[in-house]
Amino acid sequence: QVQLVESGGGLVEPGGSLRLSCAASGRIFSITVMGWYRQAPGKQRELVATITSGSTNYADTVKGRFTISRDNAKNTVNLQMNSLKPEDTAVYYCNAILRLDASRPYEYSYWGQGTQVIVSS
Repeated sequence: QVQLVESGGGLVEPGGSLRLSCAASGRIFSITVMGWYRQAPGKQRELVATITSGSTNYADTVKGRFTISRDNAKNTVNLQMNSLKPEDTAVYYCNAILRLDASRPYEYSYWGQGTQVIVSS
């Protein structure tokens, strides 16, 4: 069984910063991609940022403000969010695409339970 556990959400004023963390645990052979997605009330879930062993990808709305990083040894991914705006308010979800077994090439997608970020004065 694989679990992704997020932490670090909360309430912050516009212009402030928050750091989200996500730890993956369980039966994991390797993780190909880790990422963060968010879902605001009444909207679809959207990509925020993803990271592989060699590259990062950001939504245009967060480029220059958010930074994703990863610790492969610990199976963790972080999202440093600076210059937060009210429109960043959402539930943030961690995602991992991973392999469970060295003998099988199949990849599976797992999600965390989400952590709430509220940007408001």
